[in-house]
Amino acid sequence: MQHGKNRFIFSFLAIPVFLYVVFVLIPYSGAMVMSLTRWTGTSTLDKAQFRGIANYLKLLADESFWNALKHNGIVLLVLPIVTLTLALLFAALFTQGLKGARFFRVVFFFPQVMSVAAIAVLWSFIFHPTMGIVNGIIGAVVSLFGGRWSAFPWLGDSATVLGAVIAVAIWQAVGFYMVLFIAGMQGIPDEYYEAARIDGANAQAQFFRITVPLLWETIRTAIVFLAIAAMDMFAYVTVLTNGTGGQSRAADVLSTYMYDQAFGGGNNANPFGYGSAIGVVLLFLILGLSLLSQRFTQRDVLEY
Repeated sequence: MQHGKNRFIFSFLAIPVFLYVVFVLIPYSGAMVMSLTRWTGTSTLDKAQFRGIANYLKLLADESFWNALKHNGIVLLVLPIVTLTLALLFAALFTQGLKGARFFRVVFFFPQVMSVAAIAVLWSFIFHPTMGIVNGIIGAVVSLFGGRWSAFPWLGDSATVLGAVIAVAIWQAVGFYMVLFIAGMQGIPDEYYEAARIDGANAQAQFFRITVPLLWETIRTAIVFLAIAAMDMFAYVTVLTNGTGGQSRAADVLSTYMYDQAFGGGNNANPFGYGSAIGVVLLFLILGLSLLSQRFTQRDVLEY
C-alpha cells in the first residue's frame, strides 16, 4: 500500500522536479562554473580560461559594483516598509465598510495585472519634464502662491532618479499586498474586536493588538517577497532610465550592472565570466535575505 502511494506521489512530482532541474538548477550551476572563468561568450565554452576566484576578487575593488549594491540596499530599506505600511493602511480602511470600497480595491489592484514594462513606460511619461503630469501638478500648485516652477527632469537628475524608480515600484506593489491583507483581515473573527471594544480599546489598539498579530504570517511572507523584489528592480530601472542606470548611474542596481557587464558592452574583456560572478553574488544575497527575514520575523503562530 505504501509502495503504491509513493509511486502515485512520484508520478505527480516527476515532471515539475524535472523542469526545475533543467531550467533552474542546471543554469544556476552553469553560472557558478562560468563565474570562475574568463569567457567572452563568442567562443565555445571549452575555450574559457579558468581563473578561480579572480572575478570575485575583482568585485571587491569594483566601485561600480558597490555603487549598485548600495542602491539595492536603499531599495531594500524603503520598498518593504512603505509598501507594507500603505497596504495595511488601505486594507484596514477598505474592511471598515467604507463607501465604494469594492471599487477602490479594483482600482488599487489594477497595476498588479499590468506588466512591469508597461507600467515603467507609463510612468516615464508621467515624470516627463515638459509634458509629465507630475511637473504639471507641482507647477499649478506653485502658481497658486505666485511662484514659478521650471520643468524638472525627475528621471534625468541623479538626486531624484532612484527615488522616482522606487516610487513606481511601490505604486505597482501596494494593491497586491492590500488585497492579500484584506483576505487575511476578513478571516479574523469579529468576536475578538467586539471583546476589545467592550474592554475600551480604540481602533488603533485593535489594529496593533489584534489585526497585526493575527496577520503576522501573511506579513512575513510579504516581507520575503518584497525583499526579493528589492534585490531585482531590473525592469523598472532599465525602462525608466533607458538602460543607462540614470544620470551618473545613480539608479544602477546589481541586476542592471550584471546585464551591462555581460551583454551591454560594459566589460569587453571578460563579459560572461564577470557578469556570472555578479549574478552568483546576487543569488546568494537573495537567499541570505530570505533566510534572515524568515529567521528574524519568526513568532509564535496565533490560531483562531
